[in-house]
Amino acid sequence: MIQLKNINKYYEDGFQALKAINLTFEEGKVNVLIGPSGCGKTTTMKLLNRLTDFTDGQILIDEKNIQEINPIELRRQMGYVIQNIGLFPHMTISENVATVPKLLKWDKQKIKEKVDALLTMVNLDPDIYRNRYPSELSGGQQQRIGVIRALAAEPSTILMDEPFSALDPISREQLQDELTRLQKEINKTIIFVTHDMDEAIKIADQIILMKDGQVVQKGSPQELLTNPANEFVKEFIGEERLGNALPPLSEFIIKDFPRISMEQRTEEAIDLMATNQLVEIPVVDGKGEYKGIVNLYQALNNKKATLAELVDDSIEAITRKVDTNFLMKKFHESKLMIFPVQSEQGKLEGIVEREDLYRFLQQFYERKSGGSVWN
Repeated sequence: MIQLKNINKYYEDGFQALKAINLTFEEGKVNVLIGPSGCGKTTTMKLLNRLTDFTDGQILIDEKNIQEINPIELRRQMGYVIQNIGLFPHMTISENVATVPKLLKWDKQKIKEKVDALLTMVNLDPDIYRNRYPSELSGGQQQRIGVIRALAAEPSTILMDEPFSALDPISREQLQDELTRLQKEINKTIIFVTHDMDEAIKIADQIILMKDGQVVQKGSPQELLTNPANEFVKEFIGEERLGNALPPLSEFIIKDFPRISMEQRTEEAIDLMATNQLVEIPVVDGKGEYKGIVNLYQALNNKKATLAELVDDSIEAITRKVDTNFLMKKFHESKLMIFPVQSEQGKLEGIVEREDLYRFLQQFYERKSGGSVWN
């Protein structure tokens, strides 16, 4: 975890670039710094690897003050991806990716295996691309190399300074998708600077919107879209995006939805589902913690089995912090009629019904297109 505590940044001419910045970048999250030109977003990011020093305040990485860390060592512990990629033209792709591992004196075989694994991770066949030079790659492919070069030394934190802004729209969208997919595998703390609100909404877990060296609002994309702090936030996000914002997931949770305890009999689960006309029912343990889902038809075909044998524990619950659009995607990818929602302590909080969510969306888009009003 990275914490910025009351950070101020003054230049020699007296200009104050940053004003009392207090931020937390949580581990394993994509944190997007955004705002108009000159707002301080890039300066804030560069403080983290000490490319720029702050005037006063404190920055902690895992509770350690970064001013106590050698700047060179600090930079080697962080991946860094910039807009113009910065690949070395006289080096092969393999040599470019291996730059930091070589500085860290990794074993040659370990470096080769790491390079090949990273190329594979971004869908570039090592046998084809390993010995090519940057000039032989497209802009999008070069930027992929820039990203995996930042990953090569296995840093916990990656800094990305408008990495996709110089690309054409199609390549840019592809790399945004690629980053979102990669993050699910690598689970890094990413600090990403952009001036593009659509990009921020698409990739961020946390958006930090800045103006004149100050944080104006921070929160999830959904929080900014549904609850902008002031007129500047509304204007920067744009009325069209605000009009497309769906309510938070908490508005769809059915807290009193029927549930069955793992200790109960299969016949009881069947009766409860039949009585309430349900196809699926969530299962909890004696403490109320979510354990999985039982399907009615599977239970009817296996009446002698216990609930422990029938429960599908591969269906992971979500929390109320999840974006509504994300849940829509989860429903689209599965045949589930309900999706369980659990508290941070693991207890079943309730469920969201596919039919309820889809009905709401139909009304939402009818309203946007001038059709029927809200029910």
